[in-house]
Amino acid sequence: MTLIVAIDGLGVEEARGLTRSLCTRVAGFKVGLPFLLANGVQSLSELRGACPEKLWIADLKLADIGHVMKLVASSVASSVDAVIAHGFVGVRGALDELKEYLDSLGKKLIIVVSMSHPGAEEVYDKALPSILSVAAKLRPWGVVAPATRPAIIRETRKTLGQGVKILSPGIGAQGARPGEALCAGADYEIVGRLITGAGDPVASAEEVLSKQEEMLRRCKE
Repeated sequence: MTLIVAIDGLGVEEARGLTRSLCTRVAGFKVGLPFLLANGVQSLSELRGACPEKLWIADLKLADIGHVMKLVASSVASSVDAVIAHGFVGVRGALDELKEYLDSLGKKLIIVVSMSHPGAEEVYDKALPSILSVAAKLRPWGVVAPATRPAIIRETRKTLGQGVKILSPGIGAQGARPGEALCAGADYEIVGRLITGAGDPVASAEEVLSKQEEMLRRCKE
């Protein structure tokens, strides 16, 4: 399975129904700060109860010293499998401490190497070699690279090899088509509004999966 659904802007009951409906169809779910701030951290464990066997990611985009990032991560660690942090904060005194903490809990670290919006080209992409160097040193479980710029995905895969998972957002609302990131080397595509904002989220998710398969067939020909 290659689809991760991003959950934001929903109430707990709506989100629980969505995760229950999509549980057998997707690889996992990513829950961001908008959902957690609106519904409370405790809502995360309630939400996971609807589909406990899939990958659950807390998209906190942590960017601080190690001590602070560990404190924040501790508030969600019992309810998720992975936590997302920014790569630009560096290793020493920051991501090294967070990774050690998550490793001790059996949790995964995911590092952002670039983002899917156009402004990421102004600063983030210019620092890509340095951020990929951070990822190479840490060897996190995964990294976030944008579906909107497949060249970043290809460079990330070339640098980090096959041992690190690549998760790619930006499908639909930000312009990337389902399957494009997978063709560039990503392991998962993260899709939010295209599914959660649809009149029939399950049908929308099925359409995304179908388009992923079609795109992968075409790019492998």
